Order: sequence, then C-alpha cells, then structure tokens
Amino acid sequence: MLELLKDRISGLIEECKSMRMLKQIHSQIITSPHLPKTHNYFLITRLLFVCAISDWGSLSYATDVFRLIQNPNLSVYNIMIRAYACKDNGVPENGLWQPIILYKQMLCTGISPNYLTFPFLVKECTKKDGGGLGLSVHGQIIKVGFHGDLFVHNSLINFYSACGFLNTARRLFDGMPSRDVVSWNSLIAGYLRSGEIESALDLFGKMEERNVITWNSIITGLMQGGRPKEAIEYFFEMQVMNNDSVRPDKITVASVLSACASLGAGDHGKWVHSYLKRSGLECDMVIGTALVDMYGKCGCVESAVDVFRKMPRKDILAWTAMISAFALHGLGKEAFDLLEEMETLGVKPNHVTFVGLLSACAHSGLVEKGRLCFDLMRRVYLIKPQVHHYACMVDLLSRAGLFEEVEGLIRHMPMQPDVFVWGALLGGCQMHGNVELGEKVAQYLIDLDPSNHAFYVILCDLYAKASKFDELKRVRALMKQRGIRKTVPGCSMIEICGVVYEFSVAGSPEVLMEEVEWVLNGLSNEMKIEEGIHGIM
Repeated sequence: MLELLKDRISGLIEECKSMRMLKQIHSQIITSPHLPKTHNYFLITRLLFVCAISDWGSLSYATDVFRLIQNPNLSVYNIMIRAYACKDNGVPENGLWQPIILYKQMLCTGISPNYLTFPFLVKECTKKDGGGLGLSVHGQIIKVGFHGDLFVHNSLINFYSACGFLNTARRLFDGMPSRDVVSWNSLIAGYLRSGEIESALDLFGKMEERNVITWNSIITGLMQGGRPKEAIEYFFEMQVMNNDSVRPDKITVASVLSACASLGAGDHGKWVHSYLKRSGLECDMVIGTALVDMYGKCGCVESAVDVFRKMPRKDILAWTAMISAFALHGLGKEAFDLLEEMETLGVKPNHVTFVGLLSACAHSGLVEKGRLCFDLMRRVYLIKPQVHHYACMVDLLSRAGLFEEVEGLIRHMPMQPDVFVWGALLGGCQMHGNVELGEKVAQYLIDLDPSNHAFYVILCDLYAKASKFDELKRVRALMKQRGIRKTVPGCSMIEICGVVYEFSVAGSPEVLMEEVEWVLNGLSNEMKIEEGIHGIM
C-alpha cells in the first residue's frame, strides 16, 4: 500500500507542469503521516530535481526545500550544484559562486563527489570566466581520479577553450583515450571564438561524426570571421549529406541568411527561404528578421516588406530591420511611415532604430527630417545620442554641403569624435570638392592612423580634382616613404544565376579573366567608335 502511494506521488511529480501543482504535491508529501522516512526522502529528492531543473521551476523554492532536508546526500548536492550552474545566480558577498560553496559544504560533511558533480562545477567556472577557480577545480578532478571520464574531460576542454587557453584545451583533447562529438565541437568552438578559423576547419575535416551543432559552429564562425561565401558553401555541403540526423535548424538558417545578406546573394537567399518553407521549420521572429535583413541588403525591398507584413509577431529588431532596409535604398518616406506605424502600435524605437532613420535621411537627402529625427530621439524618447548617431548626422549634413553646421555639431559633441565621424565629413568634402576642409580632416585622420591607406587615397583624389598636382605628388611620395599600400586587394562580388563571382586585383581563379578583358576591350572600342561618329555629326 505504501509502495503504491510512493509510486503515485512520484508519477504526479513527473507529470507536474507548474509550480502551483508542485507546491500542492509538496504539501501532500510533508503532511502524509504514513510515509516511511526512506519514501519521504526519495519523493523530496524527485520534487527537488523537478523544481530546480525544469524551465518552469523555481530555484528559490528549490533552495528552501534543500535547506529543510536533513543530511542531504550526493544526489541532492548534485541537483543543486547543477541547478545553480545552469542559471545565473550572481556572486555572493564572499566572492564565491554558489556551486562552489555547495561543493565545499559537501566535502565538509564527508561526501565524496562523483562524475556528475564536476561537469557542472566546471560549467560554472566557464560561465563566469573563472580561470583561476577553474584550475583549482581541475586539480580536484585529478585528485579524486575523474580526469579520465569522458563527460568531465569534455567540460574541461570547453572551459579551457572558452577562457582562451587553446593550447591546454588541445593537449587535453589529444590526450583523450576516446572522444565523442562533444569533444570535437568544444575545441572547434574554441578555435572559432579565438578567430583561428583554419585550425577549426582542419579539425572539422578530420571528424568522422558531425551533428547539427558542429555544422552551425562552422557556418556561424565563417560568417562572423568575414568569410560568408564559404559559410554558404558549407551550408550546401550540409544539404548534400542528406542525413536525417543532421538537418539544418533555425540557427543554421539564420546564419546562412546573414551570409547571403553580407554578399548580396539574393538568389541564394531566396533558395534558403524556399528551403525554410519546405522543411517545416518555424519562421519565428529571429528568422523573419533575418529574412527582412537579407532581402533588404540584396535589393529586394518588396520581398522584405512581404516577409515583414506576414510576421505574426514583431519585436523592435524586426521593425528596425525593415526601417534599415528602406534606409539602404533611400526610401526615407517609407522609413518614417513605418516609424509612425510603430508608434501607433505602442512599439518604442531604440537607439539602433534611430541609426536606421538617420541613415534613411542621409541617403534620401532629407536634411530637415534628419534634424527633426535627431531632436525627437533626444527630447521625446530620451535616448542619449551615441557617437554613431552623430556620425549619421555628419554624413547627412556633409552630403548636403552644410559644412559650417557640421563643424558646429562636431565641436559640441559630448564625446570624442571617432574615425567614422571624421570619415563621414571627409566623404562630404570629397563629394563637394571642399579641398581646404578636406585637407585638414584627412591630415588629422592620417595623424590618427598613419598606416590606413584610405585617408591618403581620398586626399590624393581631392588634390587631383582641384588640379593641385604638386600636393598630389607630395602625398604619393609620403605614401611611398612610409610604405603605405593596400594590405587587402580591392575586390567586388556579383551573383549570376545563383553563383557568386569575386573580382579582385590580385586575380580571381574562378573567373575567366581573359574573356572578361576581351569583353571590356570590345566595349571600349565600341564607345570610341560611337564617340567618333558623334564628333563627325
């Protein structure tokens, strides 16, 4: 009878989906007079696990339950260490983290840890960047003899990788008697986090088994490392595998859409969108926002609007992505119409939204609208302008040739103008041929960053347009003297029939350069013939 009661209550705990129900079960356990102590302890331990670990649970309530348990055993301590490690519990006054406090408390009561204890202690050190404390925990692992356990070993590799100790992580990895996919993923993620993409790709190529986390790490790492074309290539390689256990998820799709946006690869982006529809993956706010951003940057504004309008729910990031898409294409009116729609629905713009709005004004030549927008941001929404907002205003006014107003704005900035502010002003000077001011700004930027070739080039362009050839020669001589030249060859990309081609002054192996030159020479000759005919007429 008592065994049946225990099983019944245990089943209720497993099926529980809310704290209200769990508290009722807890009350039943502690008020049941016929439950033996062993059954009571078992049920309280199960309840503690569900309360501490479940997404809907309460760590504070679990802590209260834990404090009432007399003589907690290893399982109870492991539950609480895991719960605190998986949630952001802050740092207590004595400077130690709660999982570490619980671990020390456990040792003081004479309880020895097991292989389930250490991964969560290490996770806490990883989460809080506790390098020194993590080393101490590693010492404890060696002391009690769990350094050969696969799960413990994986947690250590992840810890050292996350803290930037990649050589140590690699030594641990190389010394493992057996590895699983988590071992490989942890080290790959560490390499990517530190920007060592080639090392990550080398490991990836040696893997016999890969899961979706492996592919996501590589695709996202390539995207964030400025190699979006390769990110797309790896995505298609993932498709070719045709493995039901490794299917792209929402993280994969969001990363690939960002890569398409970066390249302006609209055909690839449309294919990913169609894959999303076929695969049955949910088009949530993150994916919807990524689609809006991709279509906007690929020049498909109508498609961006279509996706945006079909989104059932939109957060501020989605609204801002749509405003930024309008801004990119100089559709200032549409951007401000969307702002009004936002305000009507009670969605408050943030500082990124105003960057998009000010950019829209700059690309549309809406000077007065830009001034009003800058004022609205400060006075109505109480958003303190950051340096990038000032850069947008400088860009707007410089494009309009309002250099006196620009100088006044920069003079009264509450922070030091950065290279983007001065660069926007220099771009305006170049556009309007303002040699006097452009010369001062370019010289200031050169003094600020003497190795940046772009500032010298713009100054040369200013002098050339103003026919100041002596000054032009002087700057070129200075560049030669300082050894200033482009460190990265200039390149451009174009998508044709779903293939992204890269044209570079350093050479483009996948492009038939001889054929391209032949076409260009032919066009040049045609233009000369046309010019000659018009001259005769």
